[in-house]
Amino acid sequence: MYLIIFDVDGTLVDSQNTILHGLQVGFEAVGLPMPDRKTALSIVGRSLEEAFADLVGEAHADKAPEMADAYRASKISRRGLGLDIDPLYPGARQAVERLHGQDDILLGIATGKAMRGVRHMQDTHDLHDRFVTIQTADTSPSKPHPDMIFKAMAETGVEPHRTLMIGDTGFDMAMARAAGAHAIGVTWGYHDHTQLTEGGANRIIQGFEDLDSALNDILQFSKVSV
Repeated sequence: MYLIIFDVDGTLVDSQNTILHGLQVGFEAVGLPMPDRKTALSIVGRSLEEAFADLVGEAHADKAPEMADAYRASKISRRGLGLDIDPLYPGARQAVERLHGQDDILLGIATGKAMRGVRHMQDTHDLHDRFVTIQTADTSPSKPHPDMIFKAMAETGVEPHRTLMIGDTGFDMAMARAAGAHAIGVTWGYHDHTQLTEGGANRIIQGFEDLDSALNDILQFSKVSV
C-alpha cells in the first residue's frame, strides 16, 4: 500500500486572493502595514500564528495571535456569506479521482489550514471520502515540522518509503523529508523552483499531467496503473 498526501493551498486549490484578503484583515487589526504580495504569499503553508510572526518579525511577534484571530474571524464570516470560494487548479480533481480509484493507494491531506477550512474545501468541491487521513494546523505543529506526516503514516500503517507528499512550498518538501518520506514539488503555487529544491523535492512538476510519471518513477509502483 502507498500513501500519497496532498497539501491544499497552492497545490489543490488556488487560494491566493482569499489568503491575501485574510492577511490584510490581520494587519489592519493591529495597525501594521501589509507587506508586498510576494512576501505575504511566501508564508503560505505555515500555521497562522507562525505565518504572521514570520511576516511581522520579532518587533511585533506579540501581535501574531491577534492577527491570526482576525484572519479566522474574517474567514468564518465570509464563508457564511458564500464568499472565499477557492477554485481547484486545472487537473486537480482528475488527479485525486484517478489516484483514489487505485486499490493500492491511500490519499491524505497535510495542510496549514484548520480542519474547518479543509471541510469547507471538501464541501465546495465535493471531495468528501477521498482522503483517509487529514492532518491540519489544529492538531500539529506548523510545517516544516514532520508531525503531520508521522501522524498520517501512523493512521494508515504505511511505511515512510511508500509515502509521498505533494506540495507547492519548501515547507512541504522539508516536512516530508524529515519524516523519511518522498516529496514532489509543484510549480503553480507559492514557492519557486529553488525553494522547492532546497526543501528537498525528489521531483518538481509543471502541471498535474506530469504527476503520474513522477509518482511511478519515485515510488516504483508494482503496477504502472495511475
